[in-house]
Amino acid sequence: MSLLAVEDVVTAYGKIEALKGVSLEVAEGTITCLLGPNGAGKTTLMMTIAGILKPRRGRVLLGGTDIAGQAPHAIVARGIALVPENRLVFPAMTVLENLQAGAFQRRDKAAVAEDVERMFTRFPRLKERHAQQAGTLSGGEQQMLAVARALMSRPRLLLMDEPSLGLAPLVVEEIFRIIAELHRDGTTIFLVEQNAHMALKVAQHFFLIEQGKVTFSGDPGALAEDEVIRRAYLGSAQQ
Repeated sequence: MSLLAVEDVVTAYGKIEALKGVSLEVAEGTITCLLGPNGAGKTTLMMTIAGILKPRRGRVLLGGTDIAGQAPHAIVARGIALVPENRLVFPAMTVLENLQAGAFQRRDKAAVAEDVERMFTRFPRLKERHAQQAGTLSGGEQQMLAVARALMSRPRLLLMDEPSLGLAPLVVEEIFRIIAELHRDGTTIFLVEQNAHMALKVAQHFFLIEQGKVTFSGDPGALAEDEVIRRAYLGSAQQ
């Protein structure tokens, strides 16, 4: 059953169409990965789903309800949270304040406090640095904080835009371990990722977007068998 369905979405910057009729689905309880070269429209799609950009045409269905064009805070309230590219934590705020900001729409203060402790259990380094300004954290720690902040809204669907970008290989391994854990805990994840090798370890379905259009849809086996994709994203030696 699809939790998210994007139907014929066109999103433009002025006269330039970044998304040219994109359609795809994210099944509930899965990790779905979107691959594509730089400038293909991956981040534009994430921002359109999250309500930061308004589509010129098409529908974005969450659980069958069209949310296209709704304000970002309304989409968060419906159950979508975005971990943006380059993390975008609030640098002058502490780790704790960043987590509390992720729950800005919630009124259940006791439950919010419980969720903060849950995040500190899942991300021990954030607990160690709870009073530290987020801007002083390492890149990997900021990525963990961005994920934890998004989880504070208790999302049905977690959007993750390039979570491994700019991180050292060992940190990337840890981030993907966390992604796999979240999935095991029941979180549905829509992931934009350039590191196809790591994505293959966790994702159940893949889409490829090129020049604003979806050009591939398939499971990991089909992805690995596609010669063009294999050469572009997995290296020509991948069998």
